[in-house]
Parts: sequence; structure tokens; C-alpha cells
Amino acid sequence: MTFDYVSTSVTRHRPGIILFLLATLMLSQTAIASVTPTKSPNDNNDYRYLELDNQLQVMLVSDPKADMAAASMNVAVGSGDDPDDRAGLAHFLEHMLFLGTEKYPDAGEYQQFIRSHGGSHNAFTAFQDTNYFFDVEAQFLEPALDRFAQQFSAPLFTPELVDRERNAVHSEFSAKLKDDGRRLLSVRKASGNPDHAFSRFAVGNLTTLENTEDNPLRPDLVEFWREHYSANLMTLAVYGPQSLDELEAMVRKRFAAIENRNLTAQKHPEPILDMDRLPEKVTAETLKDSRHLTLAFPIPSQKENYKTKPASYLANLIGHEGPGSLFDVLKTAGLVESLSAGLGMDTGQNATLEISMALTRKGLANQDTIINLTFEYLDQIRQNGISEERFHEMQQLARIDFRFRERGKPVREAMRLSRSLRDYPVEDVLSAPWLMENYAPEQYRALLQQLTPDNLQVRVSSPDPKLENPKRTQWYNTPWQREPLQLRSKAETNLTSQLSLPEANPFVPENLELVGGDTMAHPERLADFQGLDVWYARDTQFNTPKANVFISLRTPATQDSARTKVLTQLLMDTVNTNLNAQAYPAQLAGLSYRVYSHLRGITVRIGGYDDKLHTLLQRILAELADPTITPQRFEIDRQRLIDSLENQAKNRPVQQTSEFVQTALIEGTFPTSEKLAAAREVTLEELRAFAGTLLASTDPVMLAHGNLTRAAALNMARQVQALVLDEGQRTSVPRSSLRQLPPGETHATIKVDHPDTGYTLYLQGRDTSYPERARFRLLAQIVGSPFYEEIRTSRQLGYIVYGTNFEILETPALGLIVQSPEASGATIDAAVTEFAQDFTQQLKSLDDNRLNREKQAVISRLLESDRQLDEISSRYWREIDRQNYDFDSREQLAEAVRQVSLEELNRTYENALLDRQRALRVTTGQKGINEEEILEQLRQRPPMASTSARNN
Repeated sequence: MTFDYVSTSVTRHRPGIILFLLATLMLSQTAIASVTPTKSPNDNNDYRYLELDNQLQVMLVSDPKADMAAASMNVAVGSGDDPDDRAGLAHFLEHMLFLGTEKYPDAGEYQQFIRSHGGSHNAFTAFQDTNYFFDVEAQFLEPALDRFAQQFSAPLFTPELVDRERNAVHSEFSAKLKDDGRRLLSVRKASGNPDHAFSRFAVGNLTTLENTEDNPLRPDLVEFWREHYSANLMTLAVYGPQSLDELEAMVRKRFAAIENRNLTAQKHPEPILDMDRLPEKVTAETLKDSRHLTLAFPIPSQKENYKTKPASYLANLIGHEGPGSLFDVLKTAGLVESLSAGLGMDTGQNATLEISMALTRKGLANQDTIINLTFEYLDQIRQNGISEERFHEMQQLARIDFRFRERGKPVREAMRLSRSLRDYPVEDVLSAPWLMENYAPEQYRALLQQLTPDNLQVRVSSPDPKLENPKRTQWYNTPWQREPLQLRSKAETNLTSQLSLPEANPFVPENLELVGGDTMAHPERLADFQGLDVWYARDTQFNTPKANVFISLRTPATQDSARTKVLTQLLMDTVNTNLNAQAYPAQLAGLSYRVYSHLRGITVRIGGYDDKLHTLLQRILAELADPTITPQRFEIDRQRLIDSLENQAKNRPVQQTSEFVQTALIEGTFPTSEKLAAAREVTLEELRAFAGTLLASTDPVMLAHGNLTRAAALNMARQVQALVLDEGQRTSVPRSSLRQLPPGETHATIKVDHPDTGYTLYLQGRDTSYPERARFRLLAQIVGSPFYEEIRTSRQLGYIVYGTNFEILETPALGLIVQSPEASGATIDAAVTEFAQDFTQQLKSLDDNRLNREKQAVISRLLESDRQLDEISSRYWREIDRQNYDFDSREQLAEAVRQVSLEELNRTYENALLDRQRALRVTTGQKGINEEEILEQLRQRPPMASTSARNN
């Protein structure tokens, strides 16, 4: 800081004044720097808050155990700042910042550096924020930050790239023209307050980002950057294993160069909804067969209430799913399939509280009943829902979750912190989501006063809403209409009488102690437990009293045909529906569960605080052993499955091309057409009979991992044996394989109703050995960035472009995926072929340093340290499924990557990409459709030869 002096007559007094000012400044900076966030007792990281001279706010995180480092920059500028005549400019700027800086002018340099050092990067533009983030191998954090900082201090905005990148933004827009989420968002904007910036188009396309001599884009882009991006509107989080002093040195040296233009973040005082039209109903047409209803209430901003969370308090009650809840009554009546409640949007001045429901067909026909019943339930909350006991239960659960919070991935932690720094005081950035400091009944009641029929926008969407003279949204052409809200019926008395507020939660954990004994290196088998293969591993390394239990009931009954797959899915839907009300309190208390079907049968998975784990397991197993299947539930689940299968034909093109590959090649999968036919034919009696015989013959296996004793694991095994296995027989159910492609290239053209072209080139390895898997992983690592740079950035063939490891069931493969708004499948394939030929010489000329760097990038991802119990549990479970009881697949694969030679890599490249020796190319189109023919041919192919992991 410099000081300017005007008068010389008092010069002799200035040293004292200067010392005083400097001391004051230093005390002020020390006070700021000394503020540290309140962290979980389970958090061993060190934190430091900085404010640089340019007013950039920074949170540093030192995690000595991290093998990946990350950074995230949040800029308090978003689509709400777009000029009226340049919709999508904030989003376009987000794209452009990646494409070259003064120090690193090459457009692909940043991406290549991050990928070559084991990392990833991305960004997103929201209404009031734009967030940029990356992760990278920890030892390369400093050079990665050097590149990252340059994007905010010295971007180039190269003219030819400006013109080129607008095509990428247009491709992003085009790719989602038939996405119902984007289409319904356009209705939400069109039906909102036209004076609010949220009502504007935010993505951008070739029209709004016009670039002509009369209307050049680059000057507007640069002007927007200068008038909106400023260091004082930025919050940065940097996460790494380095010390705080080292991290601070990295940051100060680089991010101080970002100019502070002393800007102010734009505020949006206007109401989000058009208040003069309330109450109103907005109806919109979907492309997919789905039905939703949302009740949106305008409320004051809740950002200042983060310590008391009145919106969360009410949402917890409104969205409760236990017995007697609004959801439970509506679902039992066959009206809704899901319900959620919470803040919709909060701009800092205004917000919405929204109750959203997925409807059945019956629910769509009885909207007024649903809405009226919702207000009956809100009245019960007004009368009896505001209680200190409820608050203390929510507070206790929040405190337990914060107390035992596990570390997330570094990039996720950095993103959360960079955004939280904008919204919360420094001391609360870590704890804010869990804070519930005080019981605030006056705030709850004030918010409830806003939840009235007169202060409401109802939004309804369905595939055929019978609109009269509908409007259409400007860019997504979505039919919609608005009308005054007139509720024509009262809630049914019998439904109202079923409503009740939640009882005290019986699953709140009481014993939070850790079991004794060291963490085990890997699971051990606890002998064969009456035909149940039981694996156990004690694990307390994360200092959390949590555990996970997996039970796979492998059975041949689910594998016979598409019909048995459909029956299995319907049975799982029934079981989950029946469990929902009684198990929902367990989920609120930190327990989770899933009951789902897979290639070999069904799996029950539960996890969370171990104290009440056995209670939840008993309830799930009891339901699984004897599920109640009602005619109403059967018809709803069957219709929902039919809708889901039919909707697959409306997925985006690259989803459908990739799904074709998996359906054609994975044993035990069946075409959508066969499952759809079966779903239309199965009967209630058939499902009941299937449920009675499903577990007659099983090949069961169980894993208990975490804060559990051997005795506890064995007790749960006894539960499984007694409740679901006692009368059944044991058998062997082999693991599914992947089918081997025929020699050469197979080309399938599938019909997809979408203006974009989808393209997937699947290049299969020759066997499942570790060396072959290593070669393909390394190829995917090396090819990914150049492929993206050539096909997307240089040729501008599409927004969705990537090269990826396409390994399925340990069968190695490389996938090259493109979705283009303009190019045909043949044009894309020609570009891919040309890329493959041109890249040959680059691959051959790799030096040892570059090859070793790319190897290390793959290895670092393979061997990345586990940060949560769930990660280890899932890895152990996969190893048990593979029958690798040394639990070292990733170590073996990493060693195989180390051993790959450049000669081997080039030979694999030539075989796969140049010769396409075992290739499946799937494109979308309207002509030359041969989907069924190719699918049938591939489904007759033999399985890939399995290679023993121990003989490679």
C-alpha cells in the first residue's frame, strides 16, 4: 500500500502517523487472517483464510494425506448479468477463459496439462455465479495453479477461437433441445416475472452470440469481462497436501495479478414470480412420458437465516415420508410416486419454497385433491408442527452428521468452499449446512404464513396436457399455457383423516463409540455360514461409527429372459414402496439402504451409523421375505416401468448409441423391445408366484465392513439366514461375461428422434488380462485430450466429444463418442479416421518422460487414496464379485500400466484405432437402419475369453 502526502509543513510528524497506520493495517490483516472456520472434530485438515491486496478472498486447505490437489474459483457473476442483447454471454465467457492466456497461448494447453497429470477440469455458469475448478496429482498443483490463475488475469480471447467457440455453445444448446429438463426450465422462465433477469435465455446460441462485421462478438465479450470480472467478486479455494505456508506462497504469487475493478455484484430485488398473476396454474407439455406437479410459493430470501434454517425445518416436515405423512398418504392412494420439498431459488433478495411431486396417471387426473390435501397438511403443521422437541431432534441429527463428517474428494471440497465463501462468514463456511443454533418458532410461523393458496404458482407437466391455444417458449418451442388457479374440490375426508405429523425418530443413533481393534487390511471370510458366504472387515480408520453391509442373493430365477428381468424389477419396486414409510426415519437418522436387481440376482445394501443398522436390516429382510403386492401397486409400478422403457427412445443420441453397445455385448441384458413386450403382458398373479419362488435357489454372499465386531457381523448373517434363506437351496450362479466382437468393424445405424447425430465407436481389446487392460487404459489417457481438441475445438463437430476408457466387466475397450448438431455419422467417422491417422506419428514419437507421465496419471487415479468408508466398502464388494480374494486388482493393474512399453502401446493403437480389428460403430440416422439385425447378430456371439488374473 502507498501513501500520498500533499503538505510538507508537517513532514516531521509523518513517520509516527505512518507507523500508526501501518500498525493498524497489520492488526486488521492479522485479525482477518486469524479467522478460521469451525471444523468438524473429525476433520484433521488445516485451514487458512486470506484476503489478498486485490480483495480476492481465499481459503487454503492443507490435507497431508491427499494424493490429489484441487482448486475452485467462484466468480459472483452469472447468466443474470447477461446484457439484454447478448443472451448467454456469461456462459460463453466461461468457455473462452479455457482457451489460451498470455503466458500459455495454446488453446488446449491447460486441458492437456491437467489430464496428463491425472486430473480433470470443468466449469459451470449459474444465475449469479460462475465456478471454475480442477483437480490434479498433488505434486503438480503449483504449475496447475499457474495456468489456472492466468485465465482470470490475462485471457487472450483469440479472435478465431471466439468465432469457433460460439459453435460449441450452440452445440451445447442444440444437444438439449429435446431434453425435458431444459424445456421445462424455459417454461419456468417464461412464466416468471418478465422484469426479473431469470426470465431470460441463459445458454446462448449462434443467434444470440452473433458474430458479424456489423455486430462483432469479441468486443462485447471483452467489455463484459472488464465490466463484470473483478478480484473483489472472486472467492478461491485451494486444497492440497502442502503446508498452509506453501499453499499461500503459491496463491499470492499468482492470483494477486487479477485486477480489482472494485465492482459490485448485481442484485435482483424483483420478485422471481409475477406476483400480479398469483394464484395461477402453468401447464406444460413434455416429450417423455412423465408427469410432475410443483407448488411454488414466493418467500423472502433465506440466506440470512442459515443458523436457524426455517425453510429446512418446514421442508423436513412437508417432505417427510414416514407413516401418515403427506407423501405416504398420497402414494398409498396411488396419486404420487415421489415428493420433495425445499428452497427452489434464492437470489439473496427473494426466494421460492417448492413442493414437487412425480404423479401417477391417477394423480394427474386428481390434481385438485393433491393440492387441497397439501394445504390440509400445512394446516396440521401450523397447528401442531412447531415444537421444540422436533427442533432438537433435527439439531441433534445435524450435529451428529457434522461431528462424524467424512472427507470428500478434494475437488468437491474446493468447489463447496469457494461457493460458501461468498454466502457465509469465514468462521461458518465449513459448518453452515449443518448449523441449527436456535429454536426459532417465530421464523417458522412467518414462513408458514407465505404458504397459502393465494400466494402460489402451480406448475404441471405431462405428455398430453390438452392445451388450448398454447404459447411456445422462444428457444425450446415448448407448448405451455397459464390460467388463474381455481381449486374445484376439497380434499377427500378419508385422505385427510389419514394425515399425521411424524413421531419421534426411533433410529436416532445412541451408541456412537468405535469398536476396539485395528483396521483390517482387507476382508476375511467367516467360514461358510449355512451356505451363506460371509466376509467381514473391521474398519475405523475414518473415526466414524459407521458400517456398510452388502447381501447379494444371486439366483438363476432372474436370468432366464426379459420377462424374468421385468418381474424382478417389478418385485424390487414393490419391496421399496412397502419399505419406504417405515425406513424413511432411518434415512433421516443417517442410515441408507438400497434393494435393487443386477445381472445375477438382487442385492440389499445398508449403511450408516452402526447402532441401529441391525434394526433396519431386519425390517428390509422381513419385507423381502414376504412382500405385499396389491393390485393398485402392481398396476402403478407396471405402468411406470412401461413409461421408463418407452422413454429410453427419447434419450439423447449418444446415450442411445452407448446403450446399444452395452445391450448387444453384456450377457444377461435384454433389448428394450423385449422388456417392453414383457412388461405389457405380465400379470399380478404371475408376479406373486414369482415372488414366492425367487429365493428358492440362491448363491448368497454377504460383506460386513466398518465399525462392527465379528459377533455383530455373524448376528446379521443369522438374520439373513433365518428370514430369507432358511427354506431355500444353495446353487452356483456364474458371473456374467462380455460378448466378443467379430473380427473387423461392425456398423449399426439406429433410429433416434433427435436433430443431432450420435456416434459411438467402441474398440474392444483382445482379452481380459491385466496387460491388455493396462494398454487400453493408457491409450484412453493419451488419446483423450488430443481427440477432444481436434474434434470439438478445431473441427467444431459438437459439444459432446470425448475419448474414454470403455471397460465393461474387465474387458478393455476404448470409446470415442461424439454428438453433432450438423455432421452426419459418415462425416464424424471420416474425421475420427483422419484423427487416428494423424495421431499415429505423435504416439510413436512419445519420449520416455511423456510416456511415464501419462502412465503416472493413470496409476494415480487407480491408486487414489480412499477418503470415505463407502469407497472402500464398494471396492471390496467388487473384488468379492470378481472372486479376487487377495483384494489387489487395482495394484495389479497399476503394475501392468508401469510395464507397458511404447512398442506395445503403438501396436495396440494400430490394431484398435487404425485397423479397427474388433470395432463396433453405432450411429444415429433416419436411413440404413439395421438396429435389430446387428443386435441379434452380436447377441449370438461367444463370450470374451476370461484370462486368470494370476497368470498375466
